[in-house]
Amino acid sequence: MIFADKKWAFLLVALALSACDDSMPAVVGAPGSKTAGNSTEQSSGAAQPRQSLEEIQQELGIPVLSQPWSGDLDEMIERRVIRILTVYGIGTYFIQNGHESGFAYELFKSFENAINQREGRKVVRVHLIFIPVARDELIPGLLAGHGDIAAAGLTITPERQELVDFTDPLTRKLREVLVTGPSAPPIASIDDLSGREIYVRASSSYRASLDALNRRFIDQGIEPVIIEDISEFLEDDDILELVNAGSLNWTVVDDYKARLYQGLFENLTVRDDIVFRDDGQMGYAMRKGSPQLMSALNEFMKTHRQGTLQGNILINRYTKDLDWPGNVLEEEDYRRFEEVVGIFERYGNQYGMDYLMVTAQGYQESQLRQSARSKAGAIGIMQLLPSTAAGPNVGIPDISNAENNIHAGIKYLDFIRNRYFNDPGIDDNNRTLFALAAYNAGPARITKLRLKAEQQGYNPNQWFDNVEIIAAREIGSETVQYVANIVKYYVVYRLTATRGQQRRQALESNASG
Repeated sequence: MIFADKKWAFLLVALALSACDDSMPAVVGAPGSKTAGNSTEQSSGAAQPRQSLEEIQQELGIPVLSQPWSGDLDEMIERRVIRILTVYGIGTYFIQNGHESGFAYELFKSFENAINQREGRKVVRVHLIFIPVARDELIPGLLAGHGDIAAAGLTITPERQELVDFTDPLTRKLREVLVTGPSAPPIASIDDLSGREIYVRASSSYRASLDALNRRFIDQGIEPVIIEDISEFLEDDDILELVNAGSLNWTVVDDYKARLYQGLFENLTVRDDIVFRDDGQMGYAMRKGSPQLMSALNEFMKTHRQGTLQGNILINRYTKDLDWPGNVLEEEDYRRFEEVVGIFERYGNQYGMDYLMVTAQGYQESQLRQSARSKAGAIGIMQLLPSTAAGPNVGIPDISNAENNIHAGIKYLDFIRNRYFNDPGIDDNNRTLFALAAYNAGPARITKLRLKAEQQGYNPNQWFDNVEIIAAREIGSETVQYVANIVKYYVVYRLTATRGQQRRQALESNASG
């Protein structure tokens, strides 16, 4: 079952791309709290305690995500969910204009399509869910059963291979090199790093390379490098930005990343002569004892790894061809987005609707564009017909502006929920799911589908894997995908928001320190 019938937390936090960080989501709402609506407290700038991946997934209240699970591909297909642990960052996995994007996202959506095509699933599909985490949660998350694949540019190292299995290598040989900034003292060779501080993530392969260098220094009687652990919420581009600004003297990164960001940050110097590792290769990680998943991924990657046509197209799209500054410095979009979230909050609270959940619906309907128009005549963010909005059940005749449009959409959703899905046997979670489905397909149609579900031995009070199945057979994929997309938006933004806020705090802390 994809998403079981437990009460949702519905803490979807709306994100936009921040003007202050090349990969940092700006956060609106309460990503670190179990109750929505305390955006004032969260925006105060006070550091929040770090939540573990397990704690965040427990908050989601969706068993397929909140309960640890382990198994191979056949069982994932039966569950209809494959969980991808990744990291949030431009190029890898990020949110743009309300949509998931990035190399990992596009690659694994193709893998999702390949799995569904192989299994003959056209409507009731297997879904890949992306779970953004901190770097030091990737492998522990796999081992603890909180994800099925770790896809975040992990270098294959002996230490990691003791814990997890890796796919066949995805890249050519990589080199880890020193990158210096304007505050770095001059050095002639790698030995000149003796006794000096270098900041890297403790979970990174860079740290393992520095540990190996220190063992050599100690054997030779040389003072070791002082390795300082930097926040696991910071990606390589974040750390390079700190080096570029002079907040850090230098760091260690893969050579291809160093060259990429050298074109973005003017004050970086790539020291190709100071090499820490020269035989690195990347792979995707999974739990040991997953032969079916391993086989399927290796087969898929034969036509999608670096050097293949499909692989090179994706790599170029998110390295050479991506307009990096333009994708991350959208201040006007952020201001408009933040204003819309406030409207959702106001009317969500008025009608007893979780405003963060209906914001996810707004994404699905129009990507929050008030200018959106459908061929059927629906308009605005909530894609409502003017006749429906003006009718007696809503009573808002003018929905040409964002505030009235959102107000009307939420009021209509609340009307559907209370009029058609108030049976005592339907829990709050499924009342919401049925209302969303009815918003898309019409209340009368969903009511008939519930009756058919009961006649055919399904539970008429549950959407997923029950009435959803009948909907797929009777009316096709649109409504099924509509509801699933809203739920996936919730999962994506909820998890990304929490990690994004912690990451921004870590970046600001290191910049000021």
